[in-house]
Amino acid sequence: MSFIYLAVEDELSEAVGKRIIAEFLGRDIFVQVLSRGGFGYLKSKLSNFVQMSRNSPVLLLTDLDNDQCGPSLKRKWFGSLEQPALFFFRVAVRETEAWLLADSRALSVYLGVSEASIPRNPETLADPKRELVTIARKAKKELRQDIVPERGSKSIQGIGYNRALCPFVERHWDIRSAAKNSDSLNRACRRIAALAG
Repeated sequence: MSFIYLAVEDELSEAVGKRIIAEFLGRDIFVQVLSRGGFGYLKSKLSNFVQMSRNSPVLLLTDLDNDQCGPSLKRKWFGSLEQPALFFFRVAVRETEAWLLADSRALSVYLGVSEASIPRNPETLADPKRELVTIARKAKKELRQDIVPERGSKSIQGIGYNRALCPFVERHWDIRSAAKNSDSLNRACRRIAALAG
């Protein structure tokens, strides 16, 4: 296989999706990113992505957020649409950030914080992004300034959030280690690995 579509909510999810693809399908595969317009955009274009997957593989990554479970979210999105064999609908429980937190060793080293400050079961967190930002309040200065919002800001993340975390995903995140602590990541990895044959 030399080509795959990747549909994602944002820049961080794109970095995660590309790492999963590189890890299990190889670094030579061409990845065409379809969107970074949030879950609303992904949901609105689902039928287009399904159609595309009749000819080429499509990996769609979305966050569970406040939904009950992945299968429930999938039913809401798909309705009567059938899922082709080459369409991979994967849901991060509750957010992509939980998958990063699942590699507590590498993340603690990258941020310069104690590994004990990173929750052991990131999929049980109600808001993994908020938890990651809270942890980053004790991070190295340059990362803290990027990840944590400025005092008085209404934003939940700093303006350099993706700039700080995408390099972690690309160069330091150990997917296989993280998959041991995140069932939704483990299932996503297994599905993509199966595509390699």
